[in-house]
Amino acid sequence: MNEQQKDSRAQAVVNRPIRPALIVSERTVLEYSMFLGHLLVGLADESIPAALICAPDCDVDSVVTGAVEIIRYPAIKLPFVEPYNRNRLVEQLVKFKPTVLHCLCESKADITRQLARRLDLPYIMTVNSLWNRPAQRWAGLSMSRYCAKIIVPAKSIAANVTKTYPRAASRVEQINIGTFVEQDYMCFSDPSRLASLVTTHPLDNVADFQNLFSAVRHLVISRYEFMLVVIGEGRAERQLRKLLAALDLVQSVTIVPRLKPWRSVLAVGDIFIQPQPNVAFNPYLLEAMSVGCAVAACKGGVDDLIIEGQTAVVFDPNDELSIRASLQRLFDRKEFARQLATGAQQYLKVNHSVSSMISAILRTYCQAEQKLKT
Repeated sequence: MNEQQKDSRAQAVVNRPIRPALIVSERTVLEYSMFLGHLLVGLADESIPAALICAPDCDVDSVVTGAVEIIRYPAIKLPFVEPYNRNRLVEQLVKFKPTVLHCLCESKADITRQLARRLDLPYIMTVNSLWNRPAQRWAGLSMSRYCAKIIVPAKSIAANVTKTYPRAASRVEQINIGTFVEQDYMCFSDPSRLASLVTTHPLDNVADFQNLFSAVRHLVISRYEFMLVVIGEGRAERQLRKLLAALDLVQSVTIVPRLKPWRSVLAVGDIFIQPQPNVAFNPYLLEAMSVGCAVAACKGGVDDLIIEGQTAVVFDPNDELSIRASLQRLFDRKEFARQLATGAQQYLKVNHSVSSMISAILRTYCQAEQKLKT
């Protein structure tokens, strides 16, 4: 192909309207619903039609907006009919005529790669967590000519991907997850209201909560008045409830499942606690900061939002005294806690705006198609 033909084809790609097909998992819809909702609204605002590929039992009604075509996959949940399911999915996508595929969860990488090959389309891969998978499983994916970009929401994840797969470094791009920051802060804004603490973490391991609950017990003994709301579900929930009873914390700590919209639950908290390092970007931490909670958290994992003295107070999760001291600092110095909350809000306004996120994602969609077709 000569240069004139290449230029002509490139111009045709540029002039073609963007039509993304978003591939999501139940985890994406559950944990990153705010991000997905903002993305779909942003596409609708730009009059960009989108397709959303999700599981048959995945509840997307609360996040779908605008001209979104819902494609359920697999159509039949039986292993031996997978060829039928795959062909049916391809047929539906051919009718939709996407220009780019966007995989929003690492667990959907394989199906995304296969669709890209069959449809001769570029795809974007979003990675929200630190990779701990065997390198051989991901090497082919990251080096596929169809994989135009690997989007990450944090520097720590970008560094992890680049270190593990140095040949993919040029495709890694950090696009911060955007949120809408409230004008006011929640932290200790109403002196007449009982102070509330909120934390969210999988209820899979009792050890993850032992130091936090012990610190809370000593605060109760010291006559601090508050309610701690633990948001989550997991196999250790029953044991955790027994632990709360043994520590005589049933009246001060309550465990609730993940509620929708969970931003409204965070919005009633004065203090948000991240009790353990998180190997994935924590959307709950982002939203807690956006509504004006003071944050007490631990470093480690994906901790880009946790800046000591600016957006959070930091404690050692393995040290009960450290956790207790951090919480006491916020209770005893309420003006400092409010300054911390507003500092976090200001940080988000500068670094995590929804408009910047949408603009950056749309730019990657355009660049992806140009890269594959030119």
